[in-house]
Amino acid sequence: MTRRLPPASRRLPSASPPALLSRLATASRLPLAGGAVILAAAAVVASLSACSSSTPTTSTPTARPSDSATAVSQGVGGFEQWPERVYSPYFETWTNGSIPAIAAQSGAKYFNLGFLQAASPGSCTLTWDGNSSEPADGSSYGSEIGQLKQAGGNVALTLGGQNAGNDGTEIADSCPDVSTIAADYESLISTYHVTRLDMDVELNALNDTAGIDRRNKAIAMTEAWAASNGHALQIEYTLPVQPSGLQPNVLAVLQNAASEGAHVDVVNIMTFDYYTGSGPLNMGAEALSAAESVHGQLASLYPKDSQQELWATEGITFLPGIDDNSSKTEVTYFSDAQRILDFARSHGLGLLSIWAIERDNGGCPGTIDSNSCSGITQGTWAFSHLLESFTG
Repeated sequence: MTRRLPPASRRLPSASPPALLSRLATASRLPLAGGAVILAAAAVVASLSACSSSTPTTSTPTARPSDSATAVSQGVGGFEQWPERVYSPYFETWTNGSIPAIAAQSGAKYFNLGFLQAASPGSCTLTWDGNSSEPADGSSYGSEIGQLKQAGGNVALTLGGQNAGNDGTEIADSCPDVSTIAADYESLISTYHVTRLDMDVELNALNDTAGIDRRNKAIAMTEAWAASNGHALQIEYTLPVQPSGLQPNVLAVLQNAASEGAHVDVVNIMTFDYYTGSGPLNMGAEALSAAESVHGQLASLYPKDSQQELWATEGITFLPGIDDNSSKTEVTYFSDAQRILDFARSHGLGLLSIWAIERDNGGCPGTIDSNSCSGITQGTWAFSHLLESFTG
C-alpha cells in the first residue's frame, strides 16, 4: 500500500484529522508428506521453534519479553479479543492524526496501524515508519490505544508495507535471526497488548525467499509463545492480488506459512493497483472476482477447512477513490463499496478495510493516490459510515 515518507515530527498532538477475529492461536495448519493439511494444537508448534533462519547464525537468541509494567504505565488496556467480522481501516502512523478523535468522528472502532519496520536494512530493531528515533517499544500510541479500547475498539499492528517491501526494511527481510524477529513480535504484543499482528508483504519482499521463511518461522514461534502465555493471537497477511487471484510468488508466502506451521487467521487481499487493461475497470466487480479466486486458492491450500471457515479467513481492503494508476482507470466509488459490503456479509468474510481512513473524504477531487483524500466527490467519512456496520 502506498505511503509517503513521514516527517520527523509526525507525532505532534492533533485534536482532529484532516478534512480530509478471534481465533485463538491454538491451531496450526501443518502439511504432511502427502500434501494433506491437519490442525494441531499450538503447543505442537513449540517443537518448531528450534527452526532457525535459512542462513545459519550464531547469535544468541534475544530474551523473550514479559508483560511488564511498561504496558500498564502506558495505559494500553487489556488483551481484547476481536469480533468475528470487523471493519478495520488502515491508519497512517506517520501523520499527526489522533486515533480516538478519528474513531469518534468516523464511527470506526478498529484500526490497522501502519507501519512498523526497521530503520535500515540489516537492522533487527522495529521502529515506527522507519524512524530510528521512534522505536516500536517506546510509548508511541500507548495512551491512544488504551482510549480506543475503553471505547470498545482495538488495533492491529501492521508490519511492512510498500516502502519496507521495496527497500529491505521489512523486519524479516532485514534481520537475519529468526529468534530475534520472534522476540520483536512478542515485544509488540507485550508492549501494546495487541491480539492481532498484520504482515503487509509487497514488492521485493514477495521474492525474498529467505525473508519469507524467516517471517513464517518467527510467526510460528510467536504463536507458541502466545499460547504458552495465555494470549489470544491472530495473524493477518495483507497481500496484493489480481482479479484472477494471488500470483504465484504471493501464494508462495502462504504455502511457506503452512509448511512452517504458522497459522494464518486472515488473508487480506488489496483490491486495487491492478495496472491491467486500457479502459476503466469496474472496481467493485473486480474485487469480488479477486475474492472468489482467492477462495479457491485457499480451499486448495487448506483442504480440511469448511467453506464457512475459508470465507471467514478472507478479508478485502480497497482504496476509496482514485488509486496509484495515473490513467485514472481504477476508481472505487461508493457504489463499489456497497457491493463489496453486500458480498462480505453474504459470504461471511472476516475483514473489510480501506487504505486509508485519512483518505475518507472528498477534499481533493481529481487527485491521484492522495494520502489525505479520495480524489472523488464524497462526504467526509462516507465509506466508513457505510462499512462500520459490518463489525459484529
